[in-house]
Amino acid sequence: MSEMKTGPVLDTSELPDGAMKAVPFEGGEVLLSRVNGKVHATSAHCTHYGAPLAKGNLGIGGRVTCPWHGACFNVCTGDIEDAPGLDSLFKYVAEERDGKIYVSAPEKELQAKVGRKIARARNPLAHSKGHTVVIVGGGSGGIHTIEGLRANDYAGDIVLLSRETYAPIDRTKLSKGLVDDATKVQWRTPEELRDDFGVDVRLGTTVTGVDTAKRTVITENGEVKYDSLVLSPGAVPRKIPIEGKDLDGVVTLRHVQDVQAITSALGPDADIVIIGTSFIGLEAAGAIAKKPHRSLTVVGVDEVPFEAMLGRDLGLALVRHFEGQGVTFHRGATVEKIAGENGKVSALHVKGMPPIPASLVIMGTGVAPATSFLKDTFELEKDGGVAVDTYLRVKGQENVYAIGDIAHYPQFPRGNVRRVEHWNVAGNHGRSVAATIAGKPTAYAQVPVFWSSVGKGLRYIGSGEEVARSWLDGSVDELKFVLYQANKNGEIVTVTSMGRDPIVAKTNELLRTGRMPSLDEIKAGRNVLEMQ
Repeated sequence: MSEMKTGPVLDTSELPDGAMKAVPFEGGEVLLSRVNGKVHATSAHCTHYGAPLAKGNLGIGGRVTCPWHGACFNVCTGDIEDAPGLDSLFKYVAEERDGKIYVSAPEKELQAKVGRKIARARNPLAHSKGHTVVIVGGGSGGIHTIEGLRANDYAGDIVLLSRETYAPIDRTKLSKGLVDDATKVQWRTPEELRDDFGVDVRLGTTVTGVDTAKRTVITENGEVKYDSLVLSPGAVPRKIPIEGKDLDGVVTLRHVQDVQAITSALGPDADIVIIGTSFIGLEAAGAIAKKPHRSLTVVGVDEVPFEAMLGRDLGLALVRHFEGQGVTFHRGATVEKIAGENGKVSALHVKGMPPIPASLVIMGTGVAPATSFLKDTFELEKDGGVAVDTYLRVKGQENVYAIGDIAHYPQFPRGNVRRVEHWNVAGNHGRSVAATIAGKPTAYAQVPVFWSSVGKGLRYIGSGEEVARSWLDGSVDELKFVLYQANKNGEIVTVTSMGRDPIVAKTNELLRTGRMPSLDEIKAGRNVLEMQ
């Protein structure tokens, strides 16, 4: 066992109620938090990407929100509560005496750069034995369902069916960082999932149907019985239906193999063309701009990227930002065809322009729910999604759940139903469903959080309601701002920021707890960071 270290770390007077502070201790760092008068000590960094939690937001009940990507933990227990992180924080002993705060912690845990406590079934619930959960899809929703089941002491069987040939990965690193090695972005290895979490991992498995009457998932390799079914198949990239879309060198960006095709095409003679000014397309542009290439061109149908979301001025500021990195834009453009030579892409033809040389074309033109295997089982929505209730149960089903990219679900807090293609949403869906299956029914009540590497690091939280009024605090040209957007009643429904952490982490807590000021209050000078 690791040696315990004990010592004073801070004067009691330096930690008021509702505050947190990172302090050095025995060569490591500890996060101190005072919640309802009691001091708690945990590891100090988010288990997702290692962000300093002291720069985030401490909310009601000891819920700390990471300033970078929205992961949430409870400092009273160390437990993780929200995606995208998987692991909990280390929890240490903290006590006050003689005007000092003392901490006791294992030396080995203090030496870890990021403290990670992995969830495993600790006190298995008897009722879950002999029960099987089948999860379709190895993305964010799938891995968080597994983690949530074991964290909630589910002791039954778990079967993961994934069409991908690698264990669940951090897919966000594909477009943001062009990571082309699955082992560098996998959350858990297949062996860890099997040995530590007791998961029957079946990779490279294609699901072809579901028989709810027989409680059976049908695959190309046979049938799999379930007691509870979690549908988390994610989405499939769209290719615009133009001549040349299937040429060698025309790719989408969803899987590790797609990134491998991109990175292998890069070099001093590479002419890269991206179709689409989506987040995926522009994240890829930002990553490629840092790699060897001869030309990098983005072609989009929109005159101003993200105008509907951010407004014209911010959209144009992002264009200027990318142009400063050597990216050429053709906006308001109509793509006619992709030309090729000997079966390989050679140029992109855009209406009214000379052909654009292309050795690689990336289509960042959106995705569709991966639900073709469900068309004979459920009545799908017009876009191919699946309607669910507040518990994420498929309507008319007691033991079938649909989560992530495919789910049309009631938005918190006002109940407008929509489908959300956010990484965090899928993960949090998985955790919510896992709690319900494990015997702790949990209605989903979170506002979607999103982040992007576009610009100088975009943070976003919003429920997708119609925006009637907006107000921007900050500098458009410097890409350092907070954009508040409100509905017709003046209630803030969306907050977007760059370079202004932890604003979105704070507004996440305020929206979740119904304490968000109105747009008029914000414009009048109300500072959300000063709110308790």
